[in-house]
Amino acid sequence: MKEKERLSDITWKKWGPYVSNREWGTVREDYSPDGKAWTYTNHDTAEAKTYRWGEEGICGICDDFQKLVFSVGFWNKKDQMVKERFFGLSNKQGNHGEDVKEYFYYLDGTPTHSYMKMLYKYPQNAFPYDDLIRTNAERSRQEPEYELIDTGIFDQNEYFDIFIEYAKEGQNDILVKLTVVNKSEKEAPLVILPTVWFRNTWNWGYNDYKPQMNSEDVQIIKINHKELEIKNLYASQSEKVLFCDNETNNERLYQSSNASKYTKDGINDFVINGNSQAVNPKDFGTKASFFIDETFKAKETKVFEFRLSDKDLQHPFADFEAAFSLRQQEADEFYSDIQCGIRTDDEKMVQRQAFAGMLWNKMFYHYNVEKWLKGDPGEIPPPKSRGKIRNSGWKHLNNEHIISMPDKWEYPWYATWDLAFHTISFSLIDPGFAKQQLKLFLFEWYMHPNGQLPAYEWDFSDVNPPVHAWAVFRVFKIDEYLNQKPDIEFLESAFQKLLMNFTWWVNKKDHNGNNIFEGGFLGLDNIGVFDRNAPLPDGEHLEQSDGTSWMAMFALNMMRIALELALYNNIYEEMAMKFFEHFLAIANSLDNMGDECFSLWDEQDEFFYDAIASNDGSHMYLKLRTIVGLIPMFAVEVIDDEMIEKLPNFKARMNWVLENKPELAALVSHWEVKGDESKHLLSLLRGHRLKRLLSRMLDPGQFLSDFGVRALSKEYEDNPYTMTVNGTDYTVKYTPAESDSGMFGGNSNWRGPIWFPINFLIIESLQRFFFYYSPDFLVEFPTGSGKYSNLDEIADALSHRLSKLFLMDENGKRPFNGQYPRFQTDPDFKDYILFYEYFHGDNGRGVGASHQTGWTGLIAKILMPRFSKKQIAESETEMPEKSRQEKK
Repeated sequence: MKEKERLSDITWKKWGPYVSNREWGTVREDYSPDGKAWTYTNHDTAEAKTYRWGEEGICGICDDFQKLVFSVGFWNKKDQMVKERFFGLSNKQGNHGEDVKEYFYYLDGTPTHSYMKMLYKYPQNAFPYDDLIRTNAERSRQEPEYELIDTGIFDQNEYFDIFIEYAKEGQNDILVKLTVVNKSEKEAPLVILPTVWFRNTWNWGYNDYKPQMNSEDVQIIKINHKELEIKNLYASQSEKVLFCDNETNNERLYQSSNASKYTKDGINDFVINGNSQAVNPKDFGTKASFFIDETFKAKETKVFEFRLSDKDLQHPFADFEAAFSLRQQEADEFYSDIQCGIRTDDEKMVQRQAFAGMLWNKMFYHYNVEKWLKGDPGEIPPPKSRGKIRNSGWKHLNNEHIISMPDKWEYPWYATWDLAFHTISFSLIDPGFAKQQLKLFLFEWYMHPNGQLPAYEWDFSDVNPPVHAWAVFRVFKIDEYLNQKPDIEFLESAFQKLLMNFTWWVNKKDHNGNNIFEGGFLGLDNIGVFDRNAPLPDGEHLEQSDGTSWMAMFALNMMRIALELALYNNIYEEMAMKFFEHFLAIANSLDNMGDECFSLWDEQDEFFYDAIASNDGSHMYLKLRTIVGLIPMFAVEVIDDEMIEKLPNFKARMNWVLENKPELAALVSHWEVKGDESKHLLSLLRGHRLKRLLSRMLDPGQFLSDFGVRALSKEYEDNPYTMTVNGTDYTVKYTPAESDSGMFGGNSNWRGPIWFPINFLIIESLQRFFFYYSPDFLVEFPTGSGKYSNLDEIADALSHRLSKLFLMDENGKRPFNGQYPRFQTDPDFKDYILFYEYFHGDNGRGVGASHQTGWTGLIAKILMPRFSKKQIAESETEMPEKSRQEKK
């Protein structure tokens, strides 16, 4: 199979969709004295300002170091500017934070980017920039967002469907096809501007080499860069070629002199205003566009062809359709193999678009914190205050890689715990990339010397849940199953660095050295009663049920990795034992804190809660039922007798601990009680506690929604939770969709909606518990129904509920599309899938970032056929002994 063969050749990935959808408003481009990144660069200045660290564009591609960028601009002859980038509101402008206000869809893609396809819907009337800004500003946090479709701009079908496709003839030979469809009953004009430019690397004072482009033909742009093979951009049709430079228009933005006569916005100025002085009449520069001015008849479709190539071609479009057809056929073959066993065409379509979203959300991410703090030799030094604003403790961090982003418009910067979930989906189509992404964050130019992993550029020191070890082992096992051999080198190298990260957690996030972990923010934004990052008055601190449970999970993940490595090198038996004892110590602390032996498990309510610890050693529960109380389920591991028998040293030491420290052994599920097929269970939950948690989680009046598990109990919809701390009243209400508070920017909500990462871990945990318990271990599902199911059946049912968000229901509707009838019924909208950041806790409407195919891309894994129980067992513990002996 051609695409699978190409995966072994890294050069096929040199070019890809690595261009950001938004570079403005990011921390790395912020050189302000106050750290207000959203205003230092914004959508209005983006047209004229040259960026330091990256580039943005519509459906853009670039090389893996972003030396050269290609994307497409459009003008409907009514807009105030060329559409060169997607428009959206900044965090301050949106009534629920930042938000893209465009409609575009990622439709297809292969892992080597040999074939890619997306759709952009471009209005034919003036884009309602001012209306979107003004109306959203007038709305409160209690009101919905004002979306592009609300403006009425699509009401008469006066828009273009623009399909953008790429097909690689070779590693440095890329065919581009634009299929433009006039959806209107009226004739409509469109200017098309295929644009190519060099990222500015010459202004910063390190290297003054300045590449150039030129043209002697209206259908060819010559590209000359000493480090690139690409040397021509061809157009099948073009009226003229426009040139300027990727240089800031200082006169326009700062009322100072320009370094170049033909600045970054020169092409825009020529197209919009007819200013011939804005483009270079000598036809050379560092940015260039073909100018194609077309008129489309009613309902007319036209195709435009372009080619970026390392060859000098007399007939660049002679084999164009044949090449495209071949790459499309290869993509179909690749996914036909991946999707073998998936039942319906609708499921296949949703999964394929999920994979496409994952692939299109790869991005070149460049950020050297030390240079950013100090400034560049060729530029004015940044204000001294910037070192006190953020990230001054991360001077070692130097990122310059292709990284999977959460959403290239809303979150065009990595988030470490998001990325861990991304790799699960990637491992199904490109396990090599999944492994590379996980290892990347363990390298010394990412991981802090003290062992902390960077969170995200707004504050690298923030703390995300420690799920990296879980992802490493999960990807390792998927890769082993797909390739029929274990990548022990990957697992071992990752384990060595994860040891440092585990040590950082133990040293930095255990307030009293008692194995109770605070963590702080932990990625759950506003889930708590108050900001969990903020210090409490009078020296109080928060003992976090989820922080402690995440660490118990981390310990078990590390133990399981060590056990796997010990099958090849018995020295790892000692490390496995270390993490076994760590897990027992954490389990002990969860139930026995301080002199009063306080437990985060409330025996009266039979639920896990956070607690406030006072200086006098007393504790007070925060009796708020959130998914924080469900996270102890994630700390679960099942090991069978056969593995233990192969590791005699681990077995002996483990038995000694369990026999000589019965107080620890009693805390976890009874290790000595063998489950189904002689398996042993390590978990924070014994059977009774598991059932009591599930009784809450599976209650439709609390956590269970038709579309998954909510982040907060629905009981707080009519009866909000209230508490008073030091004279201040705090209230938490069930809000199933957008946030009604400004905490963490107001664009994220954990007080009711359905979030994919937590639901995914719940499903996996239930499957692991089922792997230990027999099918006779039954739980009422849903709670109060009088019907009972085993844990595997419940996991499948939850998977089905998550899938229902995207799949067409009996009425032909997709719940994620929400309240807009057009999205549900119009054939030009209804089958294009958006993978939102989170989902309405009651009706499944998509909320938050609309292209967060990152962790919501887990739907691709959920839609995969389940392994049989025997296959799971073989994948977990039973790889052929021969391969292990060869490794030894």
